[in-house]
Order: sequence, then C-alpha cells, then structure tokens
Amino acid sequence: MKNICALIFGMVFGSGLLLSGMANPAKVIGFLDIFGEWDPSLALVMLGAIGVAIIPFQLAVHHSRTYHDAKFDLPTAVHIDKALIVGAAIFGVGWGLAGICPAPVLSLIGLGKFQVLYFMIPMMMAMLGFDWFKDTKRSKF
Repeated sequence: MKNICALIFGMVFGSGLLLSGMANPAKVIGFLDIFGEWDPSLALVMLGAIGVAIIPFQLAVHHSRTYHDAKFDLPTAVHIDKALIVGAAIFGVGWGLAGICPAPVLSLIGLGKFQVLYFMIPMMMAMLGFDWFKDTKRSKF
C-alpha cells in the first residue's frame, strides 16, 4: 500500500511541476532574471507549496512514525556549517545555469526530453563524489 501511495503522490507532484511550468527551464531562468524580464510565477508556486506543506510538517514534528508505521527522522541540525553552504552554492549555481532542479529532471525524462541527462549525470556524479569524499576523509564535511 505504501508503494501505491508513493506512486500516486509522485505522480501528483510531477503533474504539478508540469502544469505550473516548473519543468520548463526557460520559466525558471525567467524567475532568476531579476534585472531582465522577471517572471514571478515560480515564487507563487513556492508559496503554494509551502502552504500545502505546513500542515504535514507540523504533524511530522509531533510523530516519530508515518501513517504506514514506517519510522522517519527529521533533521536535528540547527547550525549553518561548511557543508550546507557549499552544497547550497553548488545547487544554486547548477539550478541557475541549467534552469532545472532535480525533481523536474525526472519529469522531463518521463516526457522523453533526454537532453536533461547533461544535467542529471553531473548531478549524480557530484552526489556520489560527495559521499565518497565524506566516507574516505571521515570528516564532518
């Protein structure tokens, strides 16, 4: 049952990305172009997503298990560290250059837009590289 729920929620999320235009890199780059022809629609989508997510996140704070009795852990870190700053910067630069973030990549591949692999492959390599670096250095980074 939990896999069916995950599939349904994933399809709703992907459909929302497509319907809102957030899978269109030109739309995202239009939002980031604050000195040109700025497109505020991404901000409205983000506000809508925050509004929808507030209630489930508040429920999650007070529960340690999901409705399907799976355990989950919420993040406990409250400080800003080097890893957060570096990761956010890399994500932001990649997002700004490509106009795509990870979720729309999956939606676009589902639509047959395989040119997004130019974004997805380096993204996956960076994630694997970070895990390797973290494991080999045994550092807090």
